[in-house]
Amino acid sequence: MSQNLTVKLQPGTPAPDFTLSDAAGKPVSLADYRGKNVIVYFYPKAATPGCTTEACDFRDSLASLQGSGYEVLGISPDAPEALAHFTGDYALTFPLLSDQDHAVALAYGAWGENLIRGEITEGIVRSTVVLDPEGNVKLAQYKVKAEGHVAALKDQLGL
Repeated sequence: MSQNLTVKLQPGTPAPDFTLSDAAGKPVSLADYRGKNVIVYFYPKAATPGCTTEACDFRDSLASLQGSGYEVLGISPDAPEALAHFTGDYALTFPLLSDQDHAVALAYGAWGENLIRGEITEGIVRSTVVLDPEGNVKLAQYKVKAEGHVAALKDQLGL
């Protein structure tokens, strides 16, 4: 197991840049979103109950988020093929990105130890990082709950 030395991102600091493959295998870069507010959320595994709840909440809130100037990117360690199934099965309308070596999750502080059914495992820590148009961290939340997270996030952002 890791020593849990994961660095958490702090508001006001530049977010690490990344380029990851989307569900179609096409590269998507954070730099593509410069000039926009971006919600980057990390989830453990496509099509699992909590991750589906969270993804569908983002899907259902996407129009109001975009209307307020926010784009959404979901990141997990899933392969692009799994992301394609997840996107299709739940009509997800925002990019899901594949971080198979979890390097981006690590850079964002979204990789670490979790207690699951009494066992400590290493993996994605459900996290959300909101970036401003210059690519700096506005808000960083770790160990968020899937249910109700999007509504709480909108409240915190004043949307």
